[in-house]
Amino acid sequence: MKATVQISLDVLSIDEALATAEMAIRAGVDWLEAGTPLIIAEGMHGVRALRSAFPDVPIVADLKTMDGGYLEAEVMAKAGATHVVVMARAHEETIHMVVKAGRDLGIKVMGDNLGCEDMVAGAKRLEDLGCDYVIHHIGYDERRGIAARGLRMPSPLDQLKEVVAACSVPVQAVGGLTLEQAVRTPEYGAPLVVLGAPLTIDADAFKTASGDVEASLRLICEKVHAYGNV
Repeated sequence: MKATVQISLDVLSIDEALATAEMAIRAGVDWLEAGTPLIIAEGMHGVRALRSAFPDVPIVADLKTMDGGYLEAEVMAKAGATHVVVMARAHEETIHMVVKAGRDLGIKVMGDNLGCEDMVAGAKRLEDLGCDYVIHHIGYDERRGIAARGLRMPSPLDQLKEVVAACSVPVQAVGGLTLEQAVRTPEYGAPLVVLGAPLTIDADAFKTASGDVEASLRLICEKVHAYGNV
C-alpha cells in the first residue's frame, strides 16, 4: 500500500472540522477522519458535512463500535464514510456484522486493538474476522493515567513491528506519537500515518493546535509520501 497520511479531526464542531480539513487537504493529507469527539458531538451530520465538502476524499468514521455493528456502519456509510472502526474487544458477532455491512455497502472496515491484553493477538483476531485494516492503538486515558503515576508512558511503537509481522492487512499506529515518530511508522511496515491529538490538535481542548499547522502538515506529507509503497 502507498504510504498515506490521515488526519484525525478530534474537534467538537462541524465548522472547526471543515476548517481543519480544508487546511489539511491543501497541505497534501490523503484521508480525513471524523474523530470520536466529532461523532459524539455531531453524529452522522459531521460525516455528511465532510462528504459534501470533500466529495472525492476517503473519510474514516471513528465509531469505536462495540455493539449494533451493522446499524452503526450503515448509518455512517449512508452519510458518506468510506471506512468505519470496530473494536477488537467487541463480541465476535459484532465484528462479523460490521464486516458484513462493509461488504454489503462497499465500505472498508478498520479494526482497533485498543485495550487488548495481548495487542498482537488482538490485531490478528481482527484480520481473521475480516477487517480490511488494523489500528494498533494505545489509548488517551491509558497513556495519561500511567504517566500520572510516574511510570513510562506506553507507545504503539513498543509492539508495532510484532503487530505488522502478525498481519497481512495494512496497519496504522495511533496514540501519543511525536511528529517524528508518526512520520517514521512506514519504516516499521505501517503505511497509514495518522496525525491528530496531540500532533495537530490540542489534546486538552479538542481544538485545532496553534502555530503554523499547515506548513508542518505539508512537510509531514512530503516525508511520508516519499516512502512510496510500504
